[in-house]
Amino acid sequence: MGDKITLTLAVREQRGKKVTHLRREGLVPGVVYGHGFEPVLVQSEYNVLEKVVREAGKHTPVHLTVDSKKRIALIKDIERDPVKARIQHVAFHAVKASDVVHAEVPIHLEGLGESEAEKAGLIVLQAIETVQIKAKPADLPEALTVSILNLATNEDKVTLADVTLPEGVEYADVEQDLELVVANVYEPAALEAANEAAAGDAEDPSADNVEAEHGSDTPQDTQVEETRPGGKGQDGPKQSNVDANK
Repeated sequence: MGDKITLTLAVREQRGKKVTHLRREGLVPGVVYGHGFEPVLVQSEYNVLEKVVREAGKHTPVHLTVDSKKRIALIKDIERDPVKARIQHVAFHAVKASDVVHAEVPIHLEGLGESEAEKAGLIVLQAIETVQIKAKPADLPEALTVSILNLATNEDKVTLADVTLPEGVEYADVEQDLELVVANVYEPAALEAANEAAAGDAEDPSADNVEAEHGSDTPQDTQVEETRPGGKGQDGPKQSNVDANK
């Protein structure tokens, strides 16, 4: 891991629809929650928080300072404006340095453009880009890497079994399928034919009605405030606490 990521957050008084005023002032509302303490409403300057979100993602620990208290946290949830993609709200899950936490990390292919397959005119495509792992916060990698240099024919592939996990890191699923394909090799003609076939598939005529039937006309700010942190494999706040403190 590189240099640790730090962030100082201010305690937030506004809640509900009142956070709209914070956003207009260039501030982003958020919440810090975890085992053993009540969720804390927080806020941060947009540019500062955006940089941290970009660097940390949801897999790198962030060293928080909130009202002079220091905590280690993972970004659990990021709400963005559906049109402008600006950050609207961030939820931080505070953890202990000794805790084993779950995180979704990216998988990077090493040797793109240098494999024998690509030199022969074949195409290498990545099949999965992330995977769930578990480790102590200090052991969480920024990414997992796997080499594709040994790919030579369209019968070759890279699977999770080819990925070497760093020390202290395990797959989150104890029954993780190690034969899950990470990258495949394709003949250009076969790939083009598959793409043309997919493009020629008729669209579902009912698709245009999906948004009308299942969409929401809830105001944007309300949608953001109703999103809840927490998730499988993590210690999250009780629903009543989140509802009261969001």
